[in-house]
Amino acid sequence: MSFNEQTIKTIANLARLKFPQEDEAKFAKDINGILDWVEQLKEVNVDGVEPLVSVSPRENAVRADVVTDGSLQTELMANAPESVQGFYEVPRMVE
Repeated sequence: MSFNEQTIKTIANLARLKFPQEDEAKFAKDINGILDWVEQLKEVNVDGVEPLVSVSPRENAVRADVVTDGSLQTELMANAPESVQGFYEVPRMVE
């Protein structure tokens, strides 16, 4: 697939991009250069090569997903200026 100036105009219209008309030929040339590189990459033999997920050998540090009640209500209510039945009490904003 190669890009010409008409294709660039169509893509720019769909993406709602505006640029000077003289740049269309430059963009078409640049995109065709990128596509040529992609075609070259398709020629590389990758048989037996594992897909790379990350460049570093680290694994995610995950913990067990355990449901708890939090058990922090007492500590949190200690910071509240006023509380009622274990909830923060705040001034009424709408009357």
